[in-house]
This record gives sequence, structure tokens and C-alpha cells, in this order.
Amino acid sequence: MLDALTQRLSSVVKTLRGHARLTEENIQEALREVRLALLDADAGLPVVKEFVARVKEKALGQEVVGSLTPGQALVGVVNAELVNLMGGVGEGLNLAQQPPAIVLLAGLQGAGKTTSAGKLARLLTKTTKKKVLLVSTDVYRPAAIDQLATLAKTLEVDLFPSDPSQKPVSIAANALDWAKKHYYDVLIVDTAGRLAIDEAMMAEVKAIHAALNPVETLFVVDAMQGQDAVNVAKAFSEALPLTGVVLTKLDGDSRGGAALSVRHVTGKPIKFVGVSEKLDGLEAFHPDRMASRILGMGDILSLVEDARSRVDEKEAQKLADKFKKGKDFDLEDFKAQLQQMKKMGGVASMMDKLPAQLTQMASASPDLGEKALRRTEGIINAMTPQERRKPEILKASRKRRIAAGAGVPVQEVNQLLNKFEQMQKMMKMMRTGGLAKMMRNMKGMLPGMR
Repeated sequence: MLDALTQRLSSVVKTLRGHARLTEENIQEALREVRLALLDADAGLPVVKEFVARVKEKALGQEVVGSLTPGQALVGVVNAELVNLMGGVGEGLNLAQQPPAIVLLAGLQGAGKTTSAGKLARLLTKTTKKKVLLVSTDVYRPAAIDQLATLAKTLEVDLFPSDPSQKPVSIAANALDWAKKHYYDVLIVDTAGRLAIDEAMMAEVKAIHAALNPVETLFVVDAMQGQDAVNVAKAFSEALPLTGVVLTKLDGDSRGGAALSVRHVTGKPIKFVGVSEKLDGLEAFHPDRMASRILGMGDILSLVEDARSRVDEKEAQKLADKFKKGKDFDLEDFKAQLQQMKKMGGVASMMDKLPAQLTQMASASPDLGEKALRRTEGIINAMTPQERRKPEILKASRKRRIAAGAGVPVQEVNQLLNKFEQMQKMMKMMRTGGLAKMMRNMKGMLPGMR
């Protein structure tokens, strides 16, 4: 995600090495790099001009006095201005009204409206415990209604049935009536899109908006369209009283121009971003966290939130209780930890949230990917319950049987057991306080540790 932009902006610090302070002369080359990085990222020229001017003004002002190095000072200013460019603070949905709160999704065909409707329903159901109803008013695109029905069934979210023979405004009005009578908290309305902006589409979505008077009108746009995305967003913001933007397919956009420009052009906040094709791949948008990612500093806050939402607390507590009783970490526990990692999508799903240096280290560890985790779990599944509880009984003949059962070479079984033994030692040290003692002994040996 946004890899090209991150790489270009990361090089800015290098251009200022050897300088004692920021001056009009030495900042020019660095700002040129910033300008080229943004243009290459497909950010609009007016946006880039204004951004660079603001960075120059602040970098040469009082805000960099006392900073460690000119490069770090400039990165600090660029970070602050990126945050401002993308909206300053994250803005969530405004659902504080008489239920049901209506959320209307609009946008072009192929932007990901239907998928975003399902993902948003899942997000609201899981994080805010809202009772959500989905409805599709797209009577034109073949199987559009069926697609939302399939999503709703998979996500276990209620769907108001609709039919291609019905009028979109009637479907919307009937869904609202049903939502009121059945005490739903939120009604999410998926509207029809076209391959391009046309008067008929705009007139229809305006009529649906007038009939429902939604509290949130979200424009859904494909980040990979670059400047086209910004132009379409502008057209929709002129036609509808938008309250926010959903930027989809950000995981496939290495440039990031749309993320940087859409708020500036429309004046509407980006409220959600699509970060993967999975049904949990919709995240609330935080400008400060995105700026941190762009500058290669990672997004640890979002990473922690992901872990909290996906990790099974009961399983974690079960392992903690086992340790308290003095029992050893066994292969069943190891398997449980692998399953937790799988729930998070392996290290690959965390890559864009890790700082740049850690991302490089993680990418060099292929055994932590989702596919490798499944393979390791398959080896453990080929063992008997007794072998998982007592790995010390695994001799050559048992290893050959396990390898055959899992469809892997015996070397892979040995590699797994070696990793398990390392983890088992670490768990023992944590239980006995040995890890803390080891860390204390290391103080003074490593730079930066106090």
C-alpha cells in the first residue's frame, strides 16, 4: 500500500545529511524530492503546489528550532502537513439520531459499493453492536441484489429483500418502513452505479436521498483510479450533500494520490478505507496514522486494534491459566498460537502497518506467511494427541509417519520441532521471570537500553 510514495519520501532525509540547519538553499533539493514524490503518486498539481508551499513556510519558521537534525525536522513538518492534507483528525459515522440511522452509499459501477455495504454492516455489527439492515436498490446490474444477499448471509446480517421489477425509490421507502417497525439501529442502502456519470443516475440517487433523508451519504470511490477518482468525487459532491468518502482498493494502490487529494478537492472527510478483499478489510480512516505509514514509520495503533479485534481472548486466557498451574507449553498450545496468527492473516496482513525497517525484516521471514502457517498447522494435525502433549516422544519412525501424513519432507517436521523448542524455552523463561532477568543483564551491553 502506497509503497512508491513511501520510498520516495523516505529519501528526503538523505538529501539534508551534513547540514547543520534548514536554509532556503539546502531545503530546495529536499522539497523538489517531496514535489516529485507527490506528482508520481498521482496527486493533483494544485494539491502538490499548495502542500509544498506550506511545508517550505513551516520548515523555515520557528517550528524546526531545536530539532535533532534538519532531515528529521523536515520529515516532522511533512508529516504534520500530510495529516492536515488528509483531514487532520479521523471522523467516524454520525449515528446519533432517532433509529434507524440511514447510511446511503453512492458511486460509479465497479467502485466497490456493494462489497463496502457488506463490510460496513459487519464493522458496525462487530464494533458497535448495532442491529443493521442492508438493502439494495440496484435494479439494473445483473445479480447486484443477489451479491448483497450472499454477503448478508455470509456476514449473518439482515437483508431487506428487493426485486429488479421494483422501483428503486419504492424499495428504499419500504426498507425504511421495515427498519422502523423492527427496531433496527442502522439501515445501509446500496444504490446503483453507472460506468460513467450521467444525468439519469444522478437524478435517481437524488430521489432516493430525498425519500430517505440519510444522516450519512458516503461516496464510494476506487483509489486505483488516481486523479479520475478525485474528479468523480468532485462531481458527486456537487450533486449530493455528501458527508464522507469510502476509499476502496487502497491495498492495490501503490501511489496514493487519491488518498492525498480527495479530501482537499471535495472538502469531505475520508471516513473508511478498503485495505483488503476480505470481509473484515474495511478500516476507519485516521489521517495521522496514514501519514505515519506513508513516511515509513508504520501504524502501530491500528496494528494493536487489529490484534485486539481478532485474537480469541478465551484462548489467550486458557494459555495464561495453564502457565499459572506450572504446566509446560506443548504443541497443542503452539497450534493455538498459529491459529491466532492465521486469524490476523499472517505477517503479510500486518506489513503495511509495520515501520519500514521491520517490514523488511518480516518480508525476509517467509515462514510467517498465511500459507506457511497452514502448512505448519497441517504437520501438527498429522500428530496424535499424545505426540502433541509430549513432543519428546517424537523419534525418527514417528517423524516419518507425520511427514507422510502431512505430505511434507521429514526435514520440515524437524524444522517445526526446532522452532517449537525455541518457543517452549522462551515461554519457560517468561513463566519463571528469567526473561526479565535476561533483559536486565543486557542493559548496558546494547546501545540505547537504560
